[in-house]
Amino acid sequence: MYNETVLSHFQNPQNVGEIPDASGVGEVGNVICGDILRVYIKVKDNVLEDVKFMTYGCGAAVASGSMLTVLAKGKTVEEALQITNRTVAEALGGLPPQKKHCSNLAADALHRAIEDWRRKNGRE
Repeated sequence: MYNETVLSHFQNPQNVGEIPDASGVGEVGNVICGDILRVYIKVKDNVLEDVKFMTYGCGAAVASGSMLTVLAKGKTVEEALQITNRTVAEALGGLPPQKKHCSNLAADALHRAIEDWRRKNGRE
């Protein structure tokens, strides 16, 4: 069902946890499957210095959150906003059709975290 990349990120997720003094936090949930994914970002000089995630979800949600943090860490805010749901799914080498909604949670949660950071810093 899952390819090696998805299994690797599911079994050994990277950047799991919270950032206590996060610059921004974004959360997205899927009402159909019940998965929830929260992303924490630490922004310094317009760069995502740290990115972590927490999820209540399936293996695909864990893998998507992990891959998202790998993709976003070290990017400028503008570069991070270019990460899409499709970007995450492609970086994972694809997800089964019934699990694609999981990759949708990751990029959307990142974008909400950036919105939160912008709002807190008067950048809207």
